[in-house]
Amino acid sequence: MDNVLAGLQPERVFYYFEEISRIPRPSGRCGMISDYIVDFAVSHELYYVRDDIGNVLIRKAGSKGADHPAVILQGHMDMVCEKSYDYEAKHDFTKDGLKLAVLEDYIFAKGTTLGADDGIAVAFMLSILEDDTLDIPDIEALFTVDEENGMRGALAFDTSLLTGKLLINLDHEVFGEILTCSAGGKRVKCSIPVTYRESAGIGYSIIVCGLTGGHSGMEIDKGRGNANLILGRIMHTLAKNMDYSIKYIGGGLTDSAIPREAKAEIIIDEADTDTLETIIEQYSAIICNEFEGIEENMMIYAENKGGDHAKCLDAESADRILFLLNTIPDGIIKMSRRNDGLVRTSLNSGIMKLTDSEFALTVNMRSLAESEKEALADKIEYLIEKTGGTYTEEYDYPAWEYQEDSDLRRSAFEVYQKIFLHNPQLRGFHAGLECGVFYDKMQDIDIISVGPDINNIHTPKEKLSISSTLKAYEYLLEILKTV
Repeated sequence: MDNVLAGLQPERVFYYFEEISRIPRPSGRCGMISDYIVDFAVSHELYYVRDDIGNVLIRKAGSKGADHPAVILQGHMDMVCEKSYDYEAKHDFTKDGLKLAVLEDYIFAKGTTLGADDGIAVAFMLSILEDDTLDIPDIEALFTVDEENGMRGALAFDTSLLTGKLLINLDHEVFGEILTCSAGGKRVKCSIPVTYRESAGIGYSIIVCGLTGGHSGMEIDKGRGNANLILGRIMHTLAKNMDYSIKYIGGGLTDSAIPREAKAEIIIDEADTDTLETIIEQYSAIICNEFEGIEENMMIYAENKGGDHAKCLDAESADRILFLLNTIPDGIIKMSRRNDGLVRTSLNSGIMKLTDSEFALTVNMRSLAESEKEALADKIEYLIEKTGGTYTEEYDYPAWEYQEDSDLRRSAFEVYQKIFLHNPQLRGFHAGLECGVFYDKMQDIDIISVGPDINNIHTPKEKLSISSTLKAYEYLLEILKTV
């Protein structure tokens, strides 16, 4: 396989980033990347611990001596796996490595997410662990699994194995910022039981696609469209104007990404074909106009599939589904009062799926305040139960709350000033970070989060800035020299 990143600086960081990009590592399938990291520890004669679910802790003695406190470096192994529409049949994230490419200052993967979230953290840590020339303290490098699936690895990790009290998380995607707090989150499955009846007529597919998507925490303030809820709105509009039966409805791939596409298959009377096509054309123009300047590539259209006879949802089941899709809260729920522009509480309806027995809508709620997260959860539970459905919490992770006094933050701020001759930005973060788990589980832990520029994470347009990666790595090394 070609070494696409050969010659880029920092050389060893990009060497390891390309190495791990060849290893399939979707959430829930981190065995191969965990093995790779263990093999690295063995080959470099470093002490390591791997727990039952695949988290790996590697220790390396630094040059500052045993009396100097250790520093914990932390990032996650797994990645969000999304493909572009025309790449659907060509890539299996459980078997295939990524196809990297370079364009100007950016690295991207052809047709898929890049996995720089958080593969670049893994590459940073491996590069530091192999380098015996660095003047740094003892390092405890913690590689966690399944961050993108409810932070399962961090929640399960035995933090008594850690001796350090300074933790640098490497899962931030904006260079020049030092994160000081992050949101807690909860994933909930809203299930509505369904029953079916036979329907016959003309089959149509209703498709919403071409949306930008993005991280359901970081990008929730951008006003981007949610394909699942847009489709629900269109289906409700159709129901006000004509009768139809729902054969299929689905959309979204992960709760942590804003859905980029959704699709419904319906059956209508032949006499209503003109009405349907007119409504879809009109509402396509209306909705695209509402998202002007935000969703420039959005498409909403109907495809006539010809005569069809199939099992479809009965009227009561369809009505409850459309009620849920048109009443569930969406996007920003509340903005922060302390930090301008920071989302405080939000909700994303990430996945909708129809089976023989139920319609399931998986939602991700986030908040910087635990009380607001729980209040929003109560509202969703009340809504789904009044709709005749079932509310099931699939995971829950805590917020990383702002610490008024932080020696690590102060050191990182001063190092940034010294290197780059201007101040870094201190900011909170609406997305969830594993920092919240460690803040909740460890006493007196001092935490920051930093990283290079990564754009459009959780989408096939994800790209990593080469120049900012070099700056971020040099910055990290300087922090380690200073603390």
